[in-house]
Amino acid sequence: MHTESELTPSSAPKPQPPTGNTTVAATSPGQLRVIKRNGTVVPYDEGKIAVAMTKAFLAVEGGTAAASRRVHESVEALSGQITATFKRRMPSGGTVHIEDIQDQVELTLMRSGEQKIARDYVLYREERARVRAQTRQLVQDSEYKSVQVIMPSGETQPLDIARVRTVVEEACAGLKEVNPKTILDEAMRNLYDGVSFNDVNTSLVITARTLVEKEPNYSFATARLLLDKLRSEALGFMGIAEVATQTDMESYYARALPAYIQRGVELELLAPELLDYDMVKLGAALDASRDLQFSYLGLQTLYDRYFIHTQEGVRFELPQIFFMRVAMGLAHREENREEQAIEFYKLLSSFDYMSSTPTLFNAGTLRPQLSSCYLTTVPDHLHGIYGAIQDNAMLSKWAGGLGNDWTPVRSLGAYIKGTNGKSQGVVPFLKVANDTAVAVNQGGKRKGAVCAYLETWHLDIEEFLELRKNTGDDRRRTHDMNTANWVPDLFMKRVFENANWTLFSPNDVPELHDLCGLAFEEKYQEYERKAATGELRLSKTVKAIDLWRKMLGMLFETGHPWITFKDVCNLRSPQQHVGVVHSSNLCTEITLNTSAGDEIAVCNLGSVNLAQHVVNGKLNAGKLQKTVRTAVRMLDNVIDINYYSVEAARTSNMRHRPVGLGLMGFQDALYKMGFAYASDDAVEFADRSMEAISYFAIDASSELARERGRYSSFEGSLWSKGILPIDSIELLAESRGEQYLKIDRSQVLDWDSLREKVKSQGMRNSNVMAIAPTATIANITGVSQSIEPTYQNLYVKSNLSGEFTVVNPYLVHELKELDLWDSVMVNDLKYYEGSVQKIDRIPADLKARYATAFEVDPEWIIAAASRRQKWIDQAQSLNLYIAGANGKKLDTTYRTAWYYGLKTTYYLRALAATSTEKSTIESGTLNKVSSSAEAAPAASAAPVPLACSLDDPDCEACQ
Repeated sequence: MHTESELTPSSAPKPQPPTGNTTVAATSPGQLRVIKRNGTVVPYDEGKIAVAMTKAFLAVEGGTAAASRRVHESVEALSGQITATFKRRMPSGGTVHIEDIQDQVELTLMRSGEQKIARDYVLYREERARVRAQTRQLVQDSEYKSVQVIMPSGETQPLDIARVRTVVEEACAGLKEVNPKTILDEAMRNLYDGVSFNDVNTSLVITARTLVEKEPNYSFATARLLLDKLRSEALGFMGIAEVATQTDMESYYARALPAYIQRGVELELLAPELLDYDMVKLGAALDASRDLQFSYLGLQTLYDRYFIHTQEGVRFELPQIFFMRVAMGLAHREENREEQAIEFYKLLSSFDYMSSTPTLFNAGTLRPQLSSCYLTTVPDHLHGIYGAIQDNAMLSKWAGGLGNDWTPVRSLGAYIKGTNGKSQGVVPFLKVANDTAVAVNQGGKRKGAVCAYLETWHLDIEEFLELRKNTGDDRRRTHDMNTANWVPDLFMKRVFENANWTLFSPNDVPELHDLCGLAFEEKYQEYERKAATGELRLSKTVKAIDLWRKMLGMLFETGHPWITFKDVCNLRSPQQHVGVVHSSNLCTEITLNTSAGDEIAVCNLGSVNLAQHVVNGKLNAGKLQKTVRTAVRMLDNVIDINYYSVEAARTSNMRHRPVGLGLMGFQDALYKMGFAYASDDAVEFADRSMEAISYFAIDASSELARERGRYSSFEGSLWSKGILPIDSIELLAESRGEQYLKIDRSQVLDWDSLREKVKSQGMRNSNVMAIAPTATIANITGVSQSIEPTYQNLYVKSNLSGEFTVVNPYLVHELKELDLWDSVMVNDLKYYEGSVQKIDRIPADLKARYATAFEVDPEWIIAAASRRQKWIDQAQSLNLYIAGANGKKLDTTYRTAWYYGLKTTYYLRALAATSTEKSTIESGTLNKVSSSAEAAPAASAAPVPLACSLDDPDCEACQ
C-alpha cells in the first residue's frame, strides 16, 4: 500500500530492486505497478493517491461539509488525471516509482490552480525527506568508512555515500536477482582517500560488470551506473547540473535538448537547421526510461564511438538526445517535421529498428554522410584507375564502406597500345587501393574498409587469390583489403562437370564484363573457340575443379577471397534494364548496378530488430508492418539528405533511390519461440518472417511512390512488369536450368494484389531489402548480430570499446528455472568455451536450442538463408561456420550455397580461438577495459581474419 508517508519525497535512494527479501505482487499484462521505497513492487492503486491528496486538501481547508464536497470532487478529478497520465505514458503497462507518482501529484495540483494545497504538499515532502536522510546518514556512516574525494574542481570533500547509494539502487531497480548491496560493498572496499570523483563511478562500474557472468541482468545495472558518469559529463558541460540521478532526467532531458543543440551548432558540430525545430515539443517526447534498456556493451559502444564530442573529447550527448538528434537529422525536410522526428525517435529509442552506423554517426551534422555502402567500377585506363582510387578516399573519409569492381583492368602481359608496352596487371593497382584504405581512416573514427571484386575468367585471377597470403612478394600483397570472387554460373557448371575453364584478359573480351546468364555463356564459348584457334593470343586454360580448389584453399588459409555469384545477382536484379551488377559491397549484401565513370552505386541501410517483434512466442505482424513502414520512410529520406562527396554517387542515388532494409536478432527471436537454429521450425520461421518483411517493405515503398513519386528509372524494371523478388526465381531457373537450382517457392501472403499495386502505383525505391552484418548496432540494441547463430554462450567480446563479458541470458534463464545455474555451471561453460554440449546435466532439448555457431551444420545456415533470399531484391551478408573444416566440407558447403540460389557468401569461419577470460569477484581479477583494445584474430588450421559479424573493430560500415 502506498500510504501518505510513502507519497513523500526523498533526496536519496528512490528505486530499489526486488531482492531475495523483497516481495513482488502478481500482476496481469498491461497493468501499472508501483515500486515502493522498501523495494517491493505492488499494483497501482488510484485510491491510495486519492487518500493522500484528500489529507492534503483537508489540512489546508478544514473538514466542513462544504469543504468536504469540494475536496471530494476535486480529488476525484485530479486523481483520475494522474492515472490517465501514467497510462498514456505506458499504454502496455509498466512500473513506476513512488517518487514519480508524488512528482505527478505536485504537478497536477499546480496546473489545476491549487497552489496552496501544492505548497503544503511540497513542504511536507521536504520535511519527510530530511528526516529520512538524517536517519539514513546515521546508518551509512556506521556501515562504510569515510572517503575523501577530489572533485572535478580540485576541491576535496567527503564522499556523498547517500548519493552513491541512490545511484546504485536506481541502477538495480526492477532487475531480478541483482543486489545493490553486493555492488556497494565491493566498490566501497576499493575506494581510498584522494580518489577522484570519476574513479568512484569507475569502481562501481567495474564491480558490477564482474558479476555479469553470474547474472546477466548485472549488464543492465552496469550500464545504468555508467549513465551516472555520462549525465555528469554532459549536463555539466551544458551548465544544467553537475550531477543527476536517473529520476532527475525525467525533467532534465527536456531542458538538455535545446542546450545541446545550441552548443552543438556553436561548436560547428551540428547543422544550424536543427535550431528550427520546436524544442519544447521534441523535448517533451524524450523518454528517460528508455535509458534503462541498454546493456553495458551497448551503452559503452555508444559513448566511445557515437556520441557527439568536443575537440577535447567531452561527450555532451546523452542516449535519448542522441536518438532524437538522428531523428531530427532524418526528418528536417518533412512537412510535419516535429511529428515525423518524434515518430523516428520512438522507433530508434525503442530498439525496434536501428539505422546503420554512418547514419548514426552523421545525421544532423554539418556533413550528413548517412549512406553505408558505395560500389564502383574501375575503368581500364590510368586516369580512370587513379580517379577511382581518389573516389575511394573521398567516400571512405565520410565513413562509407567500399566495393570495387576491378574486372575491366587488363591482365598481366596485356598489350598497352599507347606505350607499346605490356601491362603489369591489376595487382599493383590493388596494392595502391589497399594503402589508400589504410591512409584514409574514415575521419579518424576507424580504418577505411574496401573490398575488391574480380570475375573468375580474368587472367590475373590466380594471383588475385593469393593477395592476402603472408608469404611471397609483399609488393603484390594487400594485407588490409578484403577480396571477393565474382563467379559466373558457367564456371560452377564446369566445376560440376569437371570441365576446362579458360582465362582471358578483359581488354580482349570486353563483352564478358557486361553479360550474364545464357548471353554470357554464348559469348564466353565464342571466345574460347577463338583462343583455341590462336585468334586470342593471351589466354590460359585450366581445369575448373583445380581453380575451384585453389579458391577454397585460399579462402580457408587467408579468409579471402569470398565467393559471390554474378548471374543470380543480375538475373534477379529489378534493375537489369538499366545496367549490370558488377560486384557486391564491403560486406556482400548490396547488389546494385555500376558503370565506369557514370554511376557509383549507393545503398542506405537499417535493420529491423526481429526479436522485438516476437510477442508471446509468435511474430507480431501488425507491429512489424508499422516498424517497416516507418523504417522505409527513414531510409528514403537519407537519399535526399545525404552528403555526397562524389558526384557520380549523387547521380546514381537520385536516379534509382535504392535502400537496404535488413534484420538482426534472428537468433534471439528463435530463443523466444523455443526453436533450435538447426531445425525445420527455424528454417520455416526464416521464410515466413522474411516474407512478411518483404511484403511490408515493398508495400511501404509503393505507398511512398504514391506520396512522393516513383524513382526515375522505374519504367522497364521488373517492378514495372509486376515481377517481384519471389517471381524473379523463375528468370534464374530459365537461365541456369532446374537441375542446378533448389529453392523453396512457397508463399502465404496475398502477393497478387501487391503485384498489381506496384505495377499501377510504382515504387519509390529500385531496391528495398538487404541484410547487413549489424555487429555494432546489434551490440547497441543488445541482440544477436544479423542472421547469425549464437557465437558462444559465454565469452569475452573485444572491440574498440574494450572487452566485455557476454553471457547468453536466455540460457541462464532456462538453467535457473531448472535450478542448474551455479558457480559450477559458470566454470563448466568457461572450460568448454561457451558450449553446453559436453555438460552432462544439461537436458538434450536445451543442448539443441543452445548449440553455438560451430555446432550448427552449415547446411542449416544455408537452408535458412535460401528461404530468405527468395524474398530479397538484394542479398544477405552470410557467414559460414564450419567446425573441423577440410577440403570436402568446403567443397560441399559452397556448392550447396550456389545450388540453393544464394547470391553471395561472406566470411568462412573455422573454429573460434576467442577464449573466455576467467574473471570472478572472488579472485579479484577484473575484466580489462581498454578503449584501444583490438580483437584477436580467429584461428583454424591457419589464422582467419575476424568477420564483421564477430565485431571486427576495423569494419562497421554496413552495421
